[in-house]
Amino acid sequence: MPTSHPALPASPASAHGGPRLIDPRGPRFAAAVTSLVLVAVLLTGSVWLLLAQAVVFALGTVDRSPYAALFRRLVRPRLAPPTDLEDPRPVRFAQGVGFGFALLGLLGAVAGSDLLAVAAVGAALAAAFLNASIGLCLGCELYLLTRRARAGSASTTPQGEAPTASSTHHSTEVSA
Repeated sequence: MPTSHPALPASPASAHGGPRLIDPRGPRFAAAVTSLVLVAVLLTGSVWLLLAQAVVFALGTVDRSPYAALFRRLVRPRLAPPTDLEDPRPVRFAQGVGFGFALLGLLGAVAGSDLLAVAAVGAALAAAFLNASIGLCLGCELYLLTRRARAGSASTTPQGEAPTASSTHHSTEVSA
């Protein structure tokens, strides 16, 4: 789990039992590093570098990303305290999506399918670059969409009745 910023309480969300909130600049920093690594993978064709990035993605799904640790130790102490904090669950989910794309890229490379390898790495690069450059985390958005879809399908529709348009398209707030 991320350590808190010196100017923040030790565990901002633990008072109400929710997840420990994170500085949103950390995932953007990690996305920038990921973008650089994936560009290097595309330029060099290095399967080993892609494997290393896959490991980083996998570690990120359990809050052990080396990029996050680098941000916490070297970057965040030099920044002003964050103005807001965010839920880490969408970020962990996004790391899992990145891991899936890295695995597809590795599968393509090992199977000799350059098209699959380049397409998978290119998709991961596009997502990482969007997050790093403008803060749009596609994996986080996918997480929120799946949460809303689950909330909609588990709505108050009486048992045995098919959901109606009004019962599946209600507004559900999910914080990120």
